[in-house]
Formats: sequence, C-alpha cells, structure tokens
Amino acid sequence: MSATQRDGRLSAALVGTALAGAVIGSVGAPLITAVATGMHVSLGAAQWTLTVTLFVGAIAGPVLGRLGSGPYRRTTILATLALVTFGGLLTVLPLPFAALLIGRGLQGLAVAVGALLMSVARTHLPPERATSTIAALSVASTVGIGVGYPVISLLDQLAGLRAAYGLGFLLSGVALAIAWRTLPAEVPGERPRIDVTGALLLALGTLGLLLVIAEPSFWATAWLAGGTLAGSLAVLAIWAFIELRTTAPLVNLRLLGQEPLLRANLAILVAGAGLYLLFSLFTRYVQTPDGASYGFMLPGVAAGAALIPFSLLGYVAGKTVPHLIARITERWTYALSAAIGIASALLFAACNQSLLAVLTAIALLGFAVGGVFAVTPKLILASVPHDETASVLSINQIARSIGMSIGSALAGFLLATSTPNGAMLPTRTGYITAALWALPPLAASAFIIATQRSARHLARASTTS
Repeated sequence: MSATQRDGRLSAALVGTALAGAVIGSVGAPLITAVATGMHVSLGAAQWTLTVTLFVGAIAGPVLGRLGSGPYRRTTILATLALVTFGGLLTVLPLPFAALLIGRGLQGLAVAVGALLMSVARTHLPPERATSTIAALSVASTVGIGVGYPVISLLDQLAGLRAAYGLGFLLSGVALAIAWRTLPAEVPGERPRIDVTGALLLALGTLGLLLVIAEPSFWATAWLAGGTLAGSLAVLAIWAFIELRTTAPLVNLRLLGQEPLLRANLAILVAGAGLYLLFSLFTRYVQTPDGASYGFMLPGVAAGAALIPFSLLGYVAGKTVPHLIARITERWTYALSAAIGIASALLFAACNQSLLAVLTAIALLGFAVGGVFAVTPKLILASVPHDETASVLSINQIARSIGMSIGSALAGFLLATSTPNGAMLPTRTGYITAALWALPPLAASAFIIATQRSARHLARASTTS
C-alpha cells in the first residue's frame, strides 16, 4: 500500500469514527419523550439521558487529552471506545432507568474522543491532509445529527426504544473495530502523568457550572442556583491556581492564556450559545402541534428529516473551509460563517410561516455551525506544540459544550417567558424574539476573531520587541 493510500485510509477511518461518535451522542435527543413514557419517569428525569452525555463528554475531555498525548494515544482511544460500547450495551438491555443513565454517561466519552482523533491526524498525516481531516472531524457532530435524528426516530417508531438505542451500540462496536484495525502505533515514550487533583477539581467545577446552565429547574430556587454557581466558580479558581503551580498540569493554562487560544475559546463559547439557541428553536418550531397558529406539525421522523439540510450544508462547509482559508484567511472565514448564522436567524424571523424558508434557514444554520466548528481548530493549533494538541482541543470542547448548554437553556427560558398563562405553547412572536436574541452572540463571536492580529503580525511584533 502506498503512503497516499495509507494516509487516505487513516483519514477516512478517523472521520468515520468521529461520525459514529456524533450519532451516538445524538441518540438521546429524539428519545426523551419515549424514555419518559416507556420507562415511566418524568420528562425532567428523561432529559438527563441527554444531559449526562454532555456532562461526561465535557468533564472527560481534558483527562483523555492528557492520557492520549504521545505513546498511549492509541491505547487511550481503544479503551475509551470499549467503554462507549459497554455503555451502549447497558442502553439496549432491559435494565432499570439508572442503568440507562450509566450507559448514556459512558456513551458521552464518544464526544470527548474527538480531540484525540484530531491529535492522531495532526501527528500521523501530512500537513495538507491533516488540515482537511481535522476540519472534517470538527463538523462530524453537525453531519451526525442530521444522520442520527431521522434514523433514530424511525427505529423508535417501528421497533421501540431499545432498538433505537441499539443503533448507538452497533455504531460503537463498528467504531471500535475500525480504530483497532487502522490506528497507527505510537512511538514509545515517557508515561503521561495525570494531575488527579486537578482532574477532580475541574470535573467538580465544570459539573456545577453546566448543571446551573443546562437545568433551568435550578433557577426556581435562587439560593440554590446562586450557591451552586458561586461554588463552581470558586472551585475553578482554585483549580486554576493549582494548575499554574504544578509541574505536570492537566491543562497548560499558560499556553491557553496566549491571545489566539484565549480568543478562540471565548469565541466558540459565545458562538455556541447563539448557534445552539437557533438549533433548539428551529427543531422545536417545526414540531409545533396542532392548535397553534404557526408551525408545521411535523412528526418525529419528519422533524428529523428536516435536519438533513442542516447536515448537508454542514458537510459542505467542512469541505469549503480549507479553500476559504486559503483565499480570505482563518479570521475572515470564521466571521463569514458567523454572518451566515446571522442570516439564518433573520430569514427565520422574517419568513417563518413558509416551510421552505424555515428549511433554508436550517440549512444556512448547518453551514454556519460547520464553518465555525471547522475553522476553530485551525485558529487554535497554529501556535500549539504537537504534544499539547489533544489537551488544548479538549478544553475547547468544554467551551463549546458550555456555550451550547447556554444556548439550549436560553431557548427554553425565552420560549417559557413568551408562553401565556394557562397556555401550552409560546406565541409565534416569542419564537421571532428568541431568534433575534442569537444575533448579539454571533456578532460578538465574529468580532472577537476578526479583530485578532494575524500570525504574521504577531510574529513581526515579537521580532521588533
């Protein structure tokens, strides 16, 4: 096999594994109502089948990033996918609700493994192939949603809840087999040291922060929400203090404090809020049931199919971004993607009574999400050493997760405030207002990146100083 063929095979295997992980992560969203009715739990409890996946993905990222730096990268990826497969098995077996939650938590590791796959691409592929592969890995979550939602909804409708979860179990087994066959062996080296104290503090602080953001029920008790938020920020401050003084930190905060990394992480957090706000609104709007003066009453399978344009344009964005970067630089490619997200929100606000217009808005949103997610690793990795790739990208995954949680919670809050007393559904004006709320974070995100000095400018400034 030639080197080109070998590189192409590895690139395809990495993207295929990431797509499987994205579908596995999205399994919970279309099945929340089915879990509530089929397992006789409340909708709030069923929501945790999605929330726990997000939590585990965010918390496990830095630990996996450090474990997967260097000689243990292949072993870490394979062990992680094995745990994901075991989690999938727990979701399929007729076990109590607690076992289902544990299984969904283990499946959250599939989200965290994405940073390790990018690290493999950067280390083992030629620069040009690595750049395109990392861009494709970044938009895998966008494509996976469009593939997963309609298929999972159809399986649930035809064969039931456990069969729908079976898709995630099957894909995790396939991803494990692909990784086993194709991941290259790593060069032997020193065993990575894990900052256990830092990992526990980061997990505790991040969990509390995401809990306040993702669970609006916390807001009903002001002292509980305020205390949890303050405690989480205090824990994260202690974590940062310790990380800056330890010889083997979980996360190199001095590296993350560099201007390009700081701006990229802040931008993806802000953009994630705006983009996921729109995603939550669009998916809910098209399913508006009979009795409202708006919406399209699409059932689960059709609502899932409505996301196919989202995935298609997300895939197109991933393929387009490298060419845009070559023409207009990373900064302006990011700003263009954010501007397309703004256009999506404006189109929905102006023409939401037309199904074609709403589907077009969903497609534009897919391009915006795909573009932002594809160009962000390029912004981050420009000045990052190879051995810090997975660790730095895992922190960016936390920023993305927190931003998406903010967007999801904000969508629920805005629609709740626009629901009249005694009514089940928000007003159409409430949807329009909520969509316009996405404009400030998207504009701010574009501004954060567009005003960043170029790498050439930074290098010249460093030389003259």
